[in-house]
Amino acid sequence: MLPSFSYLTEHAGFRGTIKNSPSDFVVTELEVPELFLRDTRAELLQRTSEAPPAQSSQCPREPKRRRTEPPGQGAPACPRDAAGGGCAATPGKSESEGDPELRAGLGEACPLESLLGKPVSELLNKFACDLKDTWGLENNADAGTREFSLGPRLDKKIRADLHSAVRQKFPFLVTVTRDNEMIVKGNPDYRELCQLVTEKETNDFFKFLDAKLENSTFSFEPDGNKEHRKVVHHFINRKFGKLLETKSFTVTDVNDQPNMSITVRFREKSWSRKRSAGGFQEKQDVYTAFTLQKENLETLEAIGLLAAELDILPSDFSYTGIKDKKAITLQPMIVKKVTPERLKEIGNKMEKKGMKIFNIRPAYQHLRLGQLKGNHFDIVVRDLQHHSHDSSADLKERISEAMKSVETKGFVNYYGPQRFGQGQIVQTDQIGLALLNEKMVKAVKLFFTPEDTDDPVNNAKRYFLQTEDAKGTLVMLPEFKVREKMLLRALNRYGVNHEGCTKAWLNIPHSLRIFYVHAYCSKIWNEAASYRLKTYGSKVVEGDLVCLEENGESISLNDKVHVVTASEESANKYSIYQVVLPMVGHSVKYPSNKVGQWYHERLSKDELELCKFRVSPLHLNIPGCYRLILKTVQNLSYFLESSEKEIKIEDNHLNDLKVSLHISFDLDPSCYATVCLREIMKCNF
Repeated sequence: MLPSFSYLTEHAGFRGTIKNSPSDFVVTELEVPELFLRDTRAELLQRTSEAPPAQSSQCPREPKRRRTEPPGQGAPACPRDAAGGGCAATPGKSESEGDPELRAGLGEACPLESLLGKPVSELLNKFACDLKDTWGLENNADAGTREFSLGPRLDKKIRADLHSAVRQKFPFLVTVTRDNEMIVKGNPDYRELCQLVTEKETNDFFKFLDAKLENSTFSFEPDGNKEHRKVVHHFINRKFGKLLETKSFTVTDVNDQPNMSITVRFREKSWSRKRSAGGFQEKQDVYTAFTLQKENLETLEAIGLLAAELDILPSDFSYTGIKDKKAITLQPMIVKKVTPERLKEIGNKMEKKGMKIFNIRPAYQHLRLGQLKGNHFDIVVRDLQHHSHDSSADLKERISEAMKSVETKGFVNYYGPQRFGQGQIVQTDQIGLALLNEKMVKAVKLFFTPEDTDDPVNNAKRYFLQTEDAKGTLVMLPEFKVREKMLLRALNRYGVNHEGCTKAWLNIPHSLRIFYVHAYCSKIWNEAASYRLKTYGSKVVEGDLVCLEENGESISLNDKVHVVTASEESANKYSIYQVVLPMVGHSVKYPSNKVGQWYHERLSKDELELCKFRVSPLHLNIPGCYRLILKTVQNLSYFLESSEKEIKIEDNHLNDLKVSLHISFDLDPSCYATVCLREIMKCNF
């Protein structure tokens, strides 16, 4: 895995084996995102279904504009600090507010950064605020023509996610697609309604409109001006009459006086369901959350099996991270187009395939990679022994020493073996390098390189490499091999040449294409981290890069990263735990010491220049980011257990007994338990 890479700590360590069985390596996501209940690990294993509690986020209420103002006056300006729309209040009078299954998560702003990257997201924020500022100026002809490009987005799912995310965060913006390029501009309907009611009401109205929650309603603030109510009625009927209907009702205002208020609801025909031969057809925008426990299965393989059973696409599943294959793992997922009832029906079938489904309940939207808060690990290390050069030492003492050392100092934050395809002849970083070099045919051939086993999958891969018969290979592959089948369908249509292979890579989701490129970037990062520690050790030196934010998990902006000066080195201003290294890309800066020179030389060996981390034919854009060199472990605990239960583990017996080590700890997102164990035990797996 990391045979010659540097260690952080100096303790002697010990030997042992991990993953003897899946139950020896149990992984549970630490915190469930806001769309889910915050279950404990025990609850995840015990509960099978429960609806999430209502989530709410209180926003400061905007001062009300008097209803006596004539329509068209008093349009609110956009305060600079509110441009991002981050405080998304839910409609104050919506009847759906009490339904936690429907409202959970609506108070949270969509994570645009995960879709756009932080630099583009900040430019969008600036565009949004500047646009609102121009709306506050009279006779500004430019306000209606300003546009902001999010760039070309060929993947329909990504476009749909962006459309929804932009509308949820910025209700006053609309998105349009022109030749696959996504354009953001001001919503003239929002601006017009702002002339009639308060901006908060306008904001909430458009969020209600975008959510399209069945049987929900929205009410404007009480309004005693009949002529003004008439104008609002006419506006909504003129703009949204096919979708909405309005009516005035008597309500009690803030002074406990009777008043009139306009209530809006969706027309019944917009919610009618199509009849099918078997009864009512389920709506296509339903989301169901669940916890998946899998054993000895890759995450994508498990999703493939679930998709085949439910007769949906693998892309209809969303999750926050990839989990180990040789383990028991528990992680939240959300599936689109499947009801909780339908998911419960397949539970028994899935158990026969190494999966269990818990905590099934409705959800509001899908998950995104990287949303997780961290992972908890329960690991058993068996066959404990001394290292060959350390046979005279006391084994129990060595274990205690290792635990204290890593608990105090942490470990080198390498990417683990599953990032690269542990044990495979061709690893994912090799495919990523071929894609970066735009060697599309080579990347396909690497992808279909078989392992040295005689099974249907590897036999199919051998057949393809020998014959380039995509259609015949399709027939040989099992249904759950989703990525392989996606590639083969395109190769069958377009041919196994440069153009055909390019279209084949485009035929798989963007997240899978970029996965291979990120694997290559991770390999380079691992090598750089080892070189940095061998060259400078734990001292922060001139030219190092340090993170200026505390607890920075995903550092993407250059202004959050500082280059250490000579005077700062002399003053020991920074800690080694603040030092970061860049994940290669076109928008990162590199250390200005020997490590920076190492990056240039290493990339030149792979025929990659620093500005080449864009693969236009595959719509891949790799700006790069920064990763902390060192990480710490939390909540570390352990105990020793003898296979001979009746014998106590005494200091003078341990070396002669068959003993297992049980370790439990938490790690931050994107940290690898096998890497932490490598530091503890001082051995590679």
